[in-house]
Amino acid sequence: MEALDSVSPYKKHKHPDVAQQRFPDLSLRGRLSPPPNEALESKASKRNWALQSHYDHPGWYVVWRYKIDLTRRMKKGKQVAIWRVDLPYLEKEDWKYEKSSAGESGGGRTHTFGVKKPSTRLKDSIIYQAPGIKWAAGSPSLVNGK
Repeated sequence: MEALDSVSPYKKHKHPDVAQQRFPDLSLRGRLSPPPNEALESKASKRNWALQSHYDHPGWYVVWRYKIDLTRRMKKGKQVAIWRVDLPYLEKEDWKYEKSSAGESGGGRTHTFGVKKPSTRLKDSIIYQAPGIKWAAGSPSLVNGK
């Protein structure tokens, strides 16, 4: 988000009075209460399609898809390869509530929302696909295994 903040009109969205920052990560000209079309939230996922969030806010989402590659071949010499970036505009209706497994005694995950039918919803939002990486057997992999 640091790079986007430095080269675009979208600036860090900070609330100086709270430790946990609120949605969105960036907003047009840094507005504290931007309308959805001026909100940009950043998400990273190693999942192929699924996208989760703690909230079901409408707005723009930049989704960084990455793979842990212990062979360091997808991105030469690196263990983490960003293989795809999506930029969808999601409406509140695009999200579904996913119940928490956290119990009264603590532990477990917090409540989340997931995108409904993510492969359908996100298929036209790809803005970057790493060269030399293809989708095979449900996972990103090198073209021709090279």
